[in-house]
Amino acid sequence: MSLRPALVLVTTSFPIHGDGSEAAGSFVSDLAEDLAQHVPIRVVAPGQQSVREEWAPGFEVFRYASPAKPLSTLKPWRPLEACETIRVLREGAQATRRAVEAGPTAHIFALWVLPSGYWARSAARASGVPYSVWALGSDIWSLGKIPGVRTVLRSVIRGAANRFADGLELGQDATRIGGRPFTFLPSTRRLEGQRTRPLASTPPYRFLFLGRWHQNKGIDLLLDALALLDDHDWTRISEVRIAGGGPMETLVRERVQALEAAQRPVRLSGFLDRVHATAALADADYLLLPSRIESIPVVFSDAMKMQLPVVSMPVGDLPGLIIDHGIGHMASDVTADAFARAMRGALDRAPCHCSQALSRMESRFDMNTVVVPEILRLLPDRQQDQCDV
Repeated sequence: MSLRPALVLVTTSFPIHGDGSEAAGSFVSDLAEDLAQHVPIRVVAPGQQSVREEWAPGFEVFRYASPAKPLSTLKPWRPLEACETIRVLREGAQATRRAVEAGPTAHIFALWVLPSGYWARSAARASGVPYSVWALGSDIWSLGKIPGVRTVLRSVIRGAANRFADGLELGQDATRIGGRPFTFLPSTRRLEGQRTRPLASTPPYRFLFLGRWHQNKGIDLLLDALALLDDHDWTRISEVRIAGGGPMETLVRERVQALEAAQRPVRLSGFLDRVHATAALADADYLLLPSRIESIPVVFSDAMKMQLPVVSMPVGDLPGLIIDHGIGHMASDVTADAFARAMRGALDRAPCHCSQALSRMESRFDMNTVVVPEILRLLPDRQQDQCDV
């Protein structure tokens, strides 16, 4: 056991299967590994059972048993899922206390505000160790609409020593709920490789959707938009690849089969691990972001690293990033028709025209120059002196 005080990361997103189904989870594991180069790390994370794992010297993971489905998809009004929710909330709180009590602790950092921040606050009250929170989006924009939960959300925000959000608009909304200011901190992850094929200068172009098949991510709107494209549009499309998985899988497979039956070049993939996700991003000419609700998703930062322009819905901070910096095309509204028009706009302008703007954006989403130093600043001065970032 290290005698140096550790940083405890508390999260509901962390790799369990390593199959690419936990995009946010891979980002958190990357963050933990990079932080572990500077300070002992203990991560509280979901798992198939409650267990303590040693990933590397000074890097431990305290698992709490979680259901196969993500906690955010459980329906608490269904008796069985309500029991699952209560069990996860209890076990997550217990795992957080175990991690904090496992040795000297400098700070507790919660990803995200709920339920991780709630667990961090409970452990902080018992131990006297300060905690900070990082808002993702779903915890603010979804849970913040529920009256009783909103009260808990506000309390967790106000008790935090520091507050971050991975979106500018998200931070403003979280500030309105909690009455405390939030600092922008982008979520980003490492990729295994780099772009070798240049962006196309003439059609046909390759489109990619990479993410959860969930209503919030707008996968149904994308499929509706694809059905609206005409024969001329499709002559300028080499392929539309749809990768991921989630609760709308049945609908996705049915709609893709219909497009395939119409001789449209649509390819369906499951979840992609880091290596295959990098390859898919490097092979595409445009990333598709048809989300109904979003701040700045991890896959957006992936696209910036892979010099990949974006076709997006006008949600969260994406309009400012995409339009102001000239790195893609924006739908005029959150509808399938508007997204189809945005795709046609992308077909009319070669993606290679975005190359210089994409190069300038890449550095804004670097893990080791932006994210890690900000988190290390949370630690006491005597520990920061030992951390050379």
